[in-house]
Amino acid sequence: MKKVAWRLRFENNALIPCKGEEGSARLVPSRRNGAAETPPVQQPDSQQGEGVLFTPLRIPGNGNRVEAPDEFVPQNGKQVLWYCCGPTVYDASHMGHARSYISFDILRRVLMNYFKYDVFYCMNITDIDDKIIKRARQNHLFEQYREKKPAPAQILGDVQTALKPFLVKLAETTDPDKKQMLERLHAAVTSVLGPLQEAVQRGAAAIEVAPKAELLLEEAKDLLSDWLDSQLGSQVTENSIFSILPKYWEGEYHQDMEALNILPPDVLTRVSEYVPEIVAFVKKVVENGYGYVSNGSVYFDTAQFGGSEKHSYGKLVPEAVGDQKALQEGEGDLSISADRLSEKRSQNDFALWKASKPGEPSWDSPWGKGRPGWHIECSAMAGSILGESMDIHGGGFDLRFPHHDNELAQSEAYFENDHWVRYFLHTGHLTIAGCKMSKSLKNFITIKDALAKHTARQLRLAFLMHSWKDTLDYSNNTMESAIQYEKFINEFFLNVKDVLRAPTDITGQYEKWDSQEIELNKSFYEKKAAVHRALCDNVDTRTAMEEMRALVSLGNTYIAARKSNRQAPNRMLLQSVAAYLTDMLRVEEEKKRKKEEAAQEKQEQEAAKLAKMKIPPSEMFRSEMDKYSKFDDSGFPTHDAEGKEISKGQTKKLKKLYDAQEKLHKDYLEMVQSGGSS
Repeated sequence: MKKVAWRLRFENNALIPCKGEEGSARLVPSRRNGAAETPPVQQPDSQQGEGVLFTPLRIPGNGNRVEAPDEFVPQNGKQVLWYCCGPTVYDASHMGHARSYISFDILRRVLMNYFKYDVFYCMNITDIDDKIIKRARQNHLFEQYREKKPAPAQILGDVQTALKPFLVKLAETTDPDKKQMLERLHAAVTSVLGPLQEAVQRGAAAIEVAPKAELLLEEAKDLLSDWLDSQLGSQVTENSIFSILPKYWEGEYHQDMEALNILPPDVLTRVSEYVPEIVAFVKKVVENGYGYVSNGSVYFDTAQFGGSEKHSYGKLVPEAVGDQKALQEGEGDLSISADRLSEKRSQNDFALWKASKPGEPSWDSPWGKGRPGWHIECSAMAGSILGESMDIHGGGFDLRFPHHDNELAQSEAYFENDHWVRYFLHTGHLTIAGCKMSKSLKNFITIKDALAKHTARQLRLAFLMHSWKDTLDYSNNTMESAIQYEKFINEFFLNVKDVLRAPTDITGQYEKWDSQEIELNKSFYEKKAAVHRALCDNVDTRTAMEEMRALVSLGNTYIAARKSNRQAPNRMLLQSVAAYLTDMLRVEEEKKRKKEEAAQEKQEQEAAKLAKMKIPPSEMFRSEMDKYSKFDDSGFPTHDAEGKEISKGQTKKLKKLYDAQEKLHKDYLEMVQSGGSS
């Protein structure tokens, strides 16, 4: 029988196996008309009986999907060049981010630790983007508004004024999810606007009106910020204003990734640090004939590129070419005004460089003051680090079009090649109990919230138990399955430890094998082979986890049978099974568990501190009606519960508590103004 070598292949943006003779594996990269032909990959021997079908990859070429078997073979031996689209840092990292980054961490570890590839992993941080610009500008304007300490009547009037354009926007919104989000915001604002309006109209005392005004200011932050931006946004021009927000949220993102035990990238690139490289990249695309300048902006000419014999546009999702909604979302909210759209030769063209408008950050370029387009950022940064071709490019499923298709086009226009990316990996969507999750719709669970309920190991187990490329529903059922899996595995390890604790001398550990040991060992090797096949097949962790669960069940059955017959289980065989499972699952012992428990306790303490910070000093003593009966205008207690005036000594102690709370609450308000909490 021929010796069989298992290797990875890709199918439909997923890793799949190829089986052939040892040493006969060959790469069949994606090729289009005019490219050099490559020899076919040897088909598997169906008589081997090792169970994975050899299915061809469908590769988009010149607008058509062409079948071409494509075994995963990196360009340079065992080295894998991998670029991953990182986060756009303008808000808290959520479980949608975790879906991608835990999944890619799993894939990366499998390639490195199981298949022994030398993975060089590059990831970007998008810190220049329409969303960031708009949010940073709004935060800056809202902070300025608060610093002026507007009177309650002015806050009331400004919110009522801001409601007018908001209600027009609400009426014009047709997307049901976005409309529902706006309706929730409207309901929250109106629920606190009424009480303040009533208090102002009847001339209530400041001690009653001030908290109501503060509450309205909190609830109406988004609405007011949008209105302030429409009035004053064009006056915000200092570049440093636009760097505070992404710097803060990048720090939070890295903390979340560390808490999730995700390996850091080998190289991290920030858009703000690569503007000169981006300008040079755009300049060469224009020089190569695939870009044009219009009114200070530079656009990619999709018709010119698609009409070239060497290239085709829309390789990943050709049916989406021309989807104006998707294209405009890719351009950004600040870049789809009528005047901007009229600058393009075709509505399918996209911005490489955007002329900056008042209220936007800008950098020098041959075409005037401007800023990078979204898609060009990844192309320039990845090209700077990885060169003209990478092995793997990763990102979420929703990035396929237009982002990754546009990245491909402009990069192949720059390098004048047709293989900028050899293999794309796109992680599946994440839903919350069956519902769509979206940061822009304010319908998301932050990673910190998720870690407050479950450990990083439990979240990872939940992801391992599902396919990385399919939709994952984050729900109580999903997490309960992960918790039970963890419990099942841990109990097996405890059973094995119990066996290993039995005293024996050095020769006593080598015990005779009976039929039970031979049968378990046979099953052990069968399960290892099944796990291997699963990992070769699209890195199918779901099947691999089920095979390991079955192995644990066999181990438990063996231990129970031996003990029921008053026979000692075989120490070395069980130790081998446990060592294999530990290696595969990377299960860490008590030290890891204690670390996670300490981290969870710290998060609970931080949550309690945040809750305390939210309380204005004027309110901190009012809830203690069992202690105090009267208060001054600032909310400071003057009489105890029995109506007696508070002593000077007690007043001094309370003043210290009041001053400390005032500082805490001030810190909280500053954090809110910078977008740091809600």
